Amino acid sequence: MKKSYISITFVTMLIGIMLAVQFNSTKQSDDRDTRDSWEIREDYTEAQELQTKLLQEIRTNEEKIAQYETDRHNSKEQVFLETLDELRAEAGLLETEGPGITIKLTPITQYIIPGESGPFVSSDILRKLINELNMYGATAISIAEQRVINTTVIREVAGVTKIDGYPLNTFPIEVKVIASSEDQANKLYNRMQISSIPDDFFIDNLSMEISEPKEKLMIPKYQNDIDVKKMEPVKEEGGK
Repeated sequence: MKKSYISITFVTMLIGIMLAVQFNSTKQSDDRDTRDSWEIREDYTEAQELQTKLLQEIRTNEEKIAQYETDRHNSKEQVFLETLDELRAEAGLLETEGPGITIKLTPITQYIIPGESGPFVSSDILRKLINELNMYGATAISIAEQRVINTTVIREVAGVTKIDGYPLNTFPIEVKVIASSEDQANKLYNRMQISSIPDDFFIDNLSMEISEPKEKLMIPKYQNDIDVKKMEPVKEEGGK
């Protein structure tokens, strides 16, 4: 009887141990599954956040690239427009403002003999004056408000000197000269003080008065059409 009791007790303890082990195994399995599921959810959430962040960065970079392309296009266009304006200014197609001097040609009335023709300005001396002014640093010149450019024609027609067809027979005649800077305007003034041009005009009974350098002069743009009949487009290398 006692032996049977011990056997029953042993079996019962064994069953209890087995149940305990099974319970622990089940609990650990449940805890592991729960932990793994939570970690999976966390990883998924982090992946979603990372994806959102990457998409935002991609969108931001695309916007930056688009803005860069726009700025580059605008920059090229701005540079082109600025270069075009510079070329137009150099060609005399824009009104020009800057420091410079004025030269006034006035008839010397006491030397004019009654009955003779009125005062006359020589086209040769005018061209000589323009060449000298350019040599001394002039960047823009006008004669009687007529802009002087590279293609300007000064010649005598029927006893009247004309600049690009405009008659220079109304006195005094004002010549405006603009330099690149105030310092250059002062140098231009000093050089004209020792020029022989005034003596050339004096022979034609004209006095040449040179003003002190001025901070600001305004020279009009060229008014006439420019003949481009003899101009041809430059071909790239290879004949393209």
